[in-house]
Amino acid sequence: MLSMQAVSKEYTHRGRRVKAMDNMILQIPAGDFVAVVGPSGSGKSTLLLVLGGMLSPTSGKVLIDGQSIYDLSREDRAILRRKTIGFVFQTFNLVPYLSAMENVQVPLLLAGLPDDEQTKKATALLQRVGLGDRLDHKPSELSVGQQQRVALARMLANEPAVILADEPTGNLDPETSQEILSFMEDVNREGPTIVMVTHDMRAAQRAKRSLRLVDGRIVK
Repeated sequence: MLSMQAVSKEYTHRGRRVKAMDNMILQIPAGDFVAVVGPSGSGKSTLLLVLGGMLSPTSGKVLIDGQSIYDLSREDRAILRRKTIGFVFQTFNLVPYLSAMENVQVPLLLAGLPDDEQTKKATALLQRVGLGDRLDHKPSELSVGQQQRVALARMLANEPAVILADEPTGNLDPETSQEILSFMEDVNREGPTIVMVTHDMRAAQRAKRSLRLVDGRIVK
C-alpha cells in the first residue's frame, strides 16, 4: 500500500513561496491503478516524485507497505527505489548511445545480475513489448512509440511492486497510446500498483479510478 499522511511540499520560485502539495492525505491499496489528473501546476508531477522517494516533502510522511521512506537514509531509500519502484516518463530517459538491449540491462546490471542472466531477461522483456527484432537498435533508430516500449521494458526489469508513470502517452499518437495503455493494464492485472499522471482524460478512463488535483489538493 502507498500512503501519504498530511504531506505538504513548499518551495521558492522567483522569491515567492509556492505550495505544490497542501496537507495531502492519500491511500492507494496494493494492486490499484490510479490516474492523477488536474490542470498544469496543480502538483501532479510533484506528487509522483514525492511518492517515488525522489523529492522530500516539507512535512508529513510517505509510506510504502508501512515503511516511512523519508525516515530512511539516502542510501537505503535508493535501495528501496531500485527494488520496489519502476518509473515511466514522457521523455523516456533512454541512454542515447546504448542499444535497446543495453538500456534494459542497466537496472539489471545495478542489481548485480550476471551477464548471461541480464541478456536473457532483457531479451524476454523486449520480446514482451514487441521489440524482439530491435534488440541492437539505438533510440535514434527507433520510432517514438518503440522508444516508449523500451522504457517500459526497462521499467519492468526489476519487477517493481509500484509503477509511477508521468504522462506515459504524452508524446505518442492515439493508436500507440492505446497500445501502451493496454500493456499497462496487463501489467496491473499481474499485481503491481500503478499511479499514472496524465492530461488525457481518455487515458485516465483506462485506470481503475481517478484523483483530481487542484492547487496541491485532492478534490472530488
